[in-house]
Amino acid sequence: MSSKEKPTLGGTRIKTRKRNIAAPLDPEAFSDAVVQIYLDNAGDLELVAKSIESSELDFSRYGDTFFEVVFIGCRTQPGTTKPDEGDRHPYSIIECEPKREVILPSVIYTQKILRRKPFLIKNLENVMRRFLQSLEFFEENERKKLAIFTALAFSQKLSGLPPETVFQPLLKDNLVGKGLVLSFVTEFFKEYLVDNSLDDLISILKRGKVEDNLLDFFPPSKRSNESFAEHFKKEGLINLVEYNEKKIFEVKLKEMKSTLTTLITEEADISEVIETVKLQVKDAKLPDIEVVRVLWDVLMDAVQWSGKNQQQNSNSALRQVKTWAALLNTFCTSGKLELELMYKVQMQCYEDAKLMKLFPEIIRSLYEQDVLAEDTILHWFRKGTNTKGRQSFVKALEPFVNWLEEAEEEE
Repeated sequence: MSSKEKPTLGGTRIKTRKRNIAAPLDPEAFSDAVVQIYLDNAGDLELVAKSIESSELDFSRYGDTFFEVVFIGCRTQPGTTKPDEGDRHPYSIIECEPKREVILPSVIYTQKILRRKPFLIKNLENVMRRFLQSLEFFEENERKKLAIFTALAFSQKLSGLPPETVFQPLLKDNLVGKGLVLSFVTEFFKEYLVDNSLDDLISILKRGKVEDNLLDFFPPSKRSNESFAEHFKKEGLINLVEYNEKKIFEVKLKEMKSTLTTLITEEADISEVIETVKLQVKDAKLPDIEVVRVLWDVLMDAVQWSGKNQQQNSNSALRQVKTWAALLNTFCTSGKLELELMYKVQMQCYEDAKLMKLFPEIIRSLYEQDVLAEDTILHWFRKGTNTKGRQSFVKALEPFVNWLEEAEEEE
């Protein structure tokens, strides 16, 4: 062998590096194949599901296209809701009647597909998000079908479909402003509540991060609690209206409690506190009985309790009553409200062991400060209906009641 000749390995096959050759993207052919499965089975979704399962179509690559065929019967032009060139079938969700019993089989069919091919859930999210963000390009009847499908999907607990996928895309200013979102969610609420409770609906709204912002579904010109009540009462969703009113009430009550806490902590002038509470009660239209409850809670929360030292606790509570008696007196304007205040004192003393023995002292102090009338105290003593700790409290208050009755006899 010459020194210039290159050595060879006789009989040895030299391996070449393998190259990953990607199949050409062809969503049109995929779409046509799925459409053909629908046509071959005459839209029988049970048979369609079986054919899809046994097919060798590349669902991992064309998942979005698959759900486009499910919803509108063919694939759409990229980034739009417009049908693209290719075959189309007449058994899609958009083509059926806008009735729950007609759309429910499509939901069950979708559920079956997702159980067999769980990776498709992301594709379902993608397509739903795109369609919901494009509501204006669908006709009113088609939007109704999408709403019914979505409601039934949640009602049937469609595998892995997160509520934020549905609600967040809807909050586009142009869709909200045109009233399309309100129309969609109204249909969604009505359909979902056929088979589910209001609590179930609220749970979905919470997960969708819209439970505290239901007014955001309304056009800006109608974004008020009055419009909310009027609209959903008209649609027959009285329980949703009542829920919203309760929520509004709780927020206003919380705001009043926060304001009052700040004023008392800062030891504001009592006349300023009274006027502030009056204004908030008027603006929020809070019931008198709730105002009395909040006043007592805030006053007692502001007391600096001293652990197990009974005398110091007693002195602190009585000092607070005396300091803010005028505030309590301003809003305890009837025997009914005075009785409610007594029940609040009773419950607090019952629930807090360190206050158990303070009940008669607090009641006597409230009497001396003209917050509680003699008749109210005697009524509670003889006919009180709250049973929590009543037996021991009645016994503890008996000496004071005897004193009241003796004084009454002398007069």
